[in-house]
Amino acid sequence: MWQRGIRVVVLGAALVVLAGCGSKTAETDAEATNVATAAAWTLAAPIRIDGVRAADGGRSLVVDAEVPDGARDCVRSLRGELDTVEHGTVYVKVTYETRSQDQDSGCTGTRRVKATVKLGEPLGSRRVMVNSMDVYTPVGATPPALRQCGENGCDPTPPRCTSSSYRQAVNDTDIPKHTSWEERSCDDTWLVLDLSTRMGPACGDAGDGCSSSGVSQRWFYQAESSGWRPVATNGDAGCGGIHKVLPELPEHLCASLPRLDRG
Repeated sequence: MWQRGIRVVVLGAALVVLAGCGSKTAETDAEATNVATAAAWTLAAPIRIDGVRAADGGRSLVVDAEVPDGARDCVRSLRGELDTVEHGTVYVKVTYETRSQDQDSGCTGTRRVKATVKLGEPLGSRRVMVNSMDVYTPVGATPPALRQCGENGCDPTPPRCTSSSYRQAVNDTDIPKHTSWEERSCDDTWLVLDLSTRMGPACGDAGDGCSSSGVSQRWFYQAESSGWRPVATNGDAGCGGIHKVLPELPEHLCASLPRLDRG
């Protein structure tokens, strides 16, 4: 009987110890869950910048941006802040914290938000770069909105028969990057370029056993205030082919065009 009493006491003590361990494990699991929940929020930049406008007499900027959205809270701590001012450009940052990178967050939609950036002094004619990507300028814009700059900068060069103007024309054409060009004819209103894009795997010279091919297209451009606008493409020799789609092209610009080398 005495031995049985000892067994009961020992068993009770063991249960107390195990109960204590279970409580400690539960607390540890809860802490880990809280840490994981906190870690789900990450710093991010907007999905897209939709526009920038001046406010408060030019002493502030309002940045319209697109951010994640869903059934749960997907965005917190939205901030717009001035980074630096250099060489006539105001650099600003727009950031927020989000849990959208968590697959279980439910942040599968988007919504628009507004972030205000205090400048401290009027913007004037200076440009604005948001998150080192999108550039806006008040020059040529309708206040209070700023005008977004394109691939050719904030002030594209007017159409000219120059190499820099040809490059701008190529950039505005729906073709692959790293395309080379050859001028065929040009005047104050019309431009004809043969564009060539190298295709196939990247490799060295053909003499080294590397084979590659190219795709060539002939593009016709018309001058506009913002630059050369692509209006037609045709690879026939002379004027016959292009005059079927662009009859107003002057004869002297197409009469001597060779047949396009397709590569």
